[in-house]
Amino acid sequence: MLQSNVLVLNKSFLPVHVTSVRRAFCLLYAGLAKAVNSQYETFDFDSWRQVSIERNDETVGLVDRVIKVPRVILLIAYDRVPKRRIRFSRYNIFARDRNTCQYCGKKCPTEDLTFDHVIPVVNGGGKTWDNIVSCCFECNHKKGGRTPEEAGMRLIRQPKEPEWVPTMLHITIGFRAAPQAWRDYFYWNIELESET
Repeated sequence: MLQSNVLVLNKSFLPVHVTSVRRAFCLLYAGLAKAVNSQYETFDFDSWRQVSIERNDETVGLVDRVIKVPRVILLIAYDRVPKRRIRFSRYNIFARDRNTCQYCGKKCPTEDLTFDHVIPVVNGGGKTWDNIVSCCFECNHKKGGRTPEEAGMRLIRQPKEPEWVPTMLHITIGFRAAPQAWRDYFYWNIELESET
């Protein structure tokens, strides 16, 4: 249990690292970090020790009691985010396309967008910057598993890798493999799995 993973956030609640439970407890005890619960409340070490333990919670034993394992911690003084290459993520695809469907031109809130393979995977299209576009649900359904030409649709703009540099950390972990407590921090920022 002490070697299992804990997500580390900077003071802006952005993911910056993954560490072990042992290291997370050291950071909490030293006052360098706070534990974060599912309601985004933060706790120093003493207050985290007092948090009630539910039936399915993961715990570790101390000398005089058991303590709940934090799955997310927040660094108190760290505000930087390591610069990385532009990640191929849902967030960055939508940002590149300005939340606009690349077929009909409709600007949508992120929850009303999906992404589309311009050349379908079954036809050899890959999960790459130049083959994925933002798409509204209606156009995605209309296009189906066809190319834009086959569906009688036209792209507004040819997709390509953006030139701006995002400030999110690349943490290599599959979204489905991430603990439930991490998912709110990762949904828009995880790198989409590549076929290669």
